[in-house]
Amino acid sequence: MKVSLYRLFGNQWEKNPNSYVIADHSPNLVLCFGSKEMLNTEDIYDLVKSKFSNADIVFCSTAGEIYQDEVLDNSLVLAALHFEKTKHTTASVNCKDFPNTFAAAIALAQKLPKKDLKYVLLISDGSLVNGSELTKGFSSQFDKNILITGGLAGDGPNFVSTLTGLNAPPIEGAIIAIGFYGDNLKITHGSQGGWDIFGLEKRVTNSSANILVELENQNALDLYKKYLGSEAEKLPGAALLYPLSVIIPGTEKPVVRTILSINEEEKTMRFAGDIPVGSRVRFMKANFERLTMAASEAAEITTTQGTFPDFSLLISCVGRKLVLG
Repeated sequence: MKVSLYRLFGNQWEKNPNSYVIADHSPNLVLCFGSKEMLNTEDIYDLVKSKFSNADIVFCSTAGEIYQDEVLDNSLVLAALHFEKTKHTTASVNCKDFPNTFAAAIALAQKLPKKDLKYVLLISDGSLVNGSELTKGFSSQFDKNILITGGLAGDGPNFVSTLTGLNAPPIEGAIIAIGFYGDNLKITHGSQGGWDIFGLEKRVTNSSANILVELENQNALDLYKKYLGSEAEKLPGAALLYPLSVIIPGTEKPVVRTILSINEEEKTMRFAGDIPVGSRVRFMKANFERLTMAASEAAEITTTQGTFPDFSLLISCVGRKLVLG
């Protein structure tokens, strides 16, 4: 496998000098991560497809892009991948066409051939999709030995809508699966957290799927704003830095739940995954030094016997975003 890293400013392409030298017609798969503003550009798909004419093109909006050692906003960062032996298949559905995320996930999984499948990368809309239902529905269609990873698209600090797309201009609601096949591809993964937890543990007393209503019989949004203090005035953008630590009934380890949206009229909060009644919740805040360390530790986990992967994809829960690293 060979990977070339690019970024696009306006109509100008910049190729990272440390990338492999790959002819534009050679990539089989191109992963494109950028701001929603960039992905909303009228001719963005045509622009990318004209450069990488033989590749499957995948788009995902973010809350920031990483290009080597730079953190960017309002840009488009691309990884052009050329596989010499490994085969891949892409499929997509739109969650708007199904009664719920679970049903959409099953339909998407059924589009991927199962024979010789080794790994699936999911790239999903981040504003309309319930991440818990996506994971449950999709994984239910595969053997447990099939590795499935991925993430939800971001919308910067706006929490309005996200864009994803497969071989077409990016749109709202799309969920994309990329299946990789054969024995020539080696996949490793690692996950670490680096948040500061504060406040007392509280129990969820009223919720529905990923909609949180009450903690300890008190309105959850009011409590959330109370703990944020002056930062509450910056909502919904401030929610990027203040997710929840959730221990779901029947489990021991906490999971991080980031906020998708806040409904001021109904006084509810919608999260990227389920928060069942009975869950134990604590508030969290970003500690950028610890998050950086955690990302480094997760990367170290992916190394095997001192060998580093040719390509790595960083999925950050700070902004529910996928970014290139």
